[in-house]
Formats: sequence, structure tokens, C-alpha cells
Amino acid sequence: MSDELFSLADQVLADAKPGEAAEIVVERCRDTQVRVYGGQVESLSSAVSEGVGVRVVVDHRQGFAYAGTLDPAAVADALAEARDNAAFATADEHVGLAEPDGVAVPDLALFDPALGTTATERKVQLATDLERAVLAADPRITGLESADYVDSTTESVVASTTGVRSSSRDGVCYVMANVLAERDGETQLGFGFSVGRDPAALDVDLAAADAAERATRMLGATQPRSQRVTIVLDPFVTAQLISIISGTLTGDAVQKGRSLFADRVGDEIGSPSITLVDDPTDIRAFGASQTDGEGLACRRNALIRHGALDHFVHNTLTARRAGTTSTGSAVRGGFKSVPAVGCRAVGLAPGQLDQDQILAEVGDAILVQSVSGLHSGVNPVSGDFSTGAQGVRVVDGQRGEPLREFTIASTLQKMLRDVVAVGSDVEWLPMKASGVTLAVTDVTVSGA
Repeated sequence: MSDELFSLADQVLADAKPGEAAEIVVERCRDTQVRVYGGQVESLSSAVSEGVGVRVVVDHRQGFAYAGTLDPAAVADALAEARDNAAFATADEHVGLAEPDGVAVPDLALFDPALGTTATERKVQLATDLERAVLAADPRITGLESADYVDSTTESVVASTTGVRSSSRDGVCYVMANVLAERDGETQLGFGFSVGRDPAALDVDLAAADAAERATRMLGATQPRSQRVTIVLDPFVTAQLISIISGTLTGDAVQKGRSLFADRVGDEIGSPSITLVDDPTDIRAFGASQTDGEGLACRRNALIRHGALDHFVHNTLTARRAGTTSTGSAVRGGFKSVPAVGCRAVGLAPGQLDQDQILAEVGDAILVQSVSGLHSGVNPVSGDFSTGAQGVRVVDGQRGEPLREFTIASTLQKMLRDVVAVGSDVEWLPMKASGVTLAVTDVTVSGA
């Protein structure tokens, strides 16, 4: 399959003019989505999308265009349009295409052939089984907002006149349920999921149990009093928090004045127990990939090492502006966009204790199990953040009453410094971050 995509890429590169650098991304995706309701298929869609993105750089001016087809005539038009767009672009001495950097592309098993051969009937059955399992999990479950099966496979190649030539193929699938629990007129929501690269790896019972537990555990919740307290973040919440922190550790954020960590490489910015790594070569990560958006090899990057800021992630453009080299961290939203920079699989190095052991260590705390509006509640420049949350009270190391409608507020800097425990319970989630239990002292909780 890659040969077909490379053949098209080579045709475009062969048409590059002298003094002109050209890059082409050729991509083909297959997606399936199944939603059931009442034991019946509510919606089912499958689609194949394909296209090319073409970048042309002339005299440090970049032009970009794309075509949503692999038709050679349309692809040639995209090249001509990218060439025209470059003529109107502002010159930037740092603009240029990636060049091979000698880092070998890792051989990762990111595509399971079973994903491409699984019958539609089996995919429908997985969604149906999920709905049935959730409804049977607890008598307080009164309905589902959704019970879905989703899969996606992507194959792409990147080639350029500067010598980049790489290919990648990956696939992922998951089941997810959003459920309703009711008691005494009170309604709570919950969700559960299971992720894999092969439908046979999906655990429907686990997804159903998680959804039911998340929905029912908050029934009867009360609002806590305002206080300063140790909070323990559930792995799903930790993953959201470190996703935001990783967004401030990119070359682009630093160069645009949007990072509170600019000019702090080498400084102690967190607890010694904090080591934050972006490792897209770990195939357990949802965002694992062999190559980045510019065709360079993905690699493991330590962002924070034992509390000290180690380095920022870069694509070719931000690296040149910073006087360094790319970290293989170019990301792009398919063939329709130019490369940006970001993390794909960020996570904390795990500690030694599981969640129960951490709760026993901290004694009295609030276990934060979900947050709302976290992205909008964080100032990436000052580090101030405030977000709505819900969870359960922890007394003498034991989970107690459910709590709702409170806010937690601090700064990212203080949160990183006040981490007292990092869990061993790594959870791989359908996002660009994994999560662990994380205990943080002296956090302001605002409630009643």
C-alpha cells in the first residue's frame, strides 16, 4: 500500500523547480462508528478519506495547499497552488523543510491486521454487548446517552526534496458508554471505555463496570466546606493536567510568549518525584507513532527530569528559531494542515504506590475524580488555574462520602512543587496523555 502512496509522492517531487523545496504528505484513513440504542443500531457509518498536503518553500517563503483526493490532476493543482501561495507569504529566515537527522525510525507494531478484517456484525455486537452490560451492572443505572464502537486506521507517507522519506501505518479501536444513574430524583452521569489495536482486545465488561461505577458513586453527593487540603487526583484527572502542562513545554509556546516555563531550562520547577516524558515510541500509548508530522523519527523526550526542566519539544521551525534541532515532535491534523509542534504520548514516570496505598499515606484528603472546564480555567502564562471538580472525601485513608460542586485552585508551579506521591497505577487513555494517581498538598478547595 505504501508503494502506491510513495509513487504519487514521487510524481509531485519530480515536478519541483530548481531552487524550490517541496514536501508532500499522502494519507488514507478508514473509519467506522457504530452507536446502538435499545439493542438496535441507531447509527452506523464507515468512510474512507484520502488526500495530499503539499508544502513549497522558496526563498524562505512557505506555501501550502491540499487536495482531498489522490487524483493526479488534482494533486498537480495542489502543487501549483502551494507554489502560488508561497509567492504571497512573508519571508522568514527560519522557514524550511525538515532534513534527515540520522535518528532511525522505530519499528512499532501499531497496526493489527485483525482490525481491518473484523466484520461489521462483530463491531455492532461489541456496541450491543456494551449497552447490555452497562444496564445489568447496577439497578440504579436507568439509561444510556450512548454506547459506541469506533475504529480508525491511518496510512501515510511523507517525502521531500530535502531527503525525508518515511511511512507509517497505525490503527486503534475503542468502545465507550455514557450512562445515567438515578436515585431519589437525583441524576448523575458516568462514562467508561476500553481501548485497543484489535477488537478482540477490547474489554466490554471493564468499560461497563467503569461507566456504572462513575455514575453511581456520586449519588447523594454534598458540597464540601472551603478549606486548604491535600488532594489526590484520579489518573484520568492527572492526564488532563499534564496535557495542559505539556502544552506549555513546546518551542512554539515559548517563542510566542505563552509559556510560564520560558527561560527556565535547568531550573527546579517541581518535586524530585516528578519526571515527565513524551514517549510516542511506547506502543501502549494512544498517540504512539513511528514518525512525526514532518517524517522524522519519533523519539522519547524527557521534559522534566526529577523535578528539573530538561528541555522543550520542537519541530523543524521552532528548533531553528531556538538554535537547536527538532525533537521529532511535529504534529499535524492530517494532510489538510501544516506541521505544528506538540506532545503525542506524555506521561509521568510511575512511582511505587497504588491508589489505595497513597490514600493510606495521606490520611485525610479529597480524591478528585473528575474536573470540568480545566482547559479554560488555566492561564498558561501565569500558571493560575481554577476548575470545577467532584470526588469523594478521604478520612483516615478510606474513601468516604461523595462530594460535588467545589472548585480547586492553585498555580501549576505550586502544584508541581507540592506533589508528595506519584502512583504506580499507569492508565493508558484515549488521549495524548496517560495518567497516574497524584497526591498534592495544600490546595485551596472552595465549596460551601
